[in-house]
Amino acid sequence: MAAKENDQIIKENNCETKMGLPCVLEAFNSIFEIGSISNKCCGELVVLGKVCHSALVKRTLGNPLFRDLSAATTIAKSIQTWNNFLALIDSPS
Repeated sequence: MAAKENDQIIKENNCETKMGLPCVLEAFNSIFEIGSISNKCCGELVVLGKVCHSALVKRTLGNPLFRDLSAATTIAKSIQTWNNFLALIDSPS
């Protein structure tokens, strides 16, 4: 998917306004670095939605600062992170 398509998805779905900055940073660290995400932020990410999650990850990968990252590995990690969030939300507490 081209960067322009990701930007359009992000704009049309108001992706950048659906999560607070602290949760954005937690999610970023859990996908692009090493970190965990709190239950609160997990809930915010699920509300964000898979379409926004995927578009934001792909847009970040298009940033020259992240050109050394393996896109395939990062996308796989983002999918794993997403699935972990869903399992956490769906599991009884």
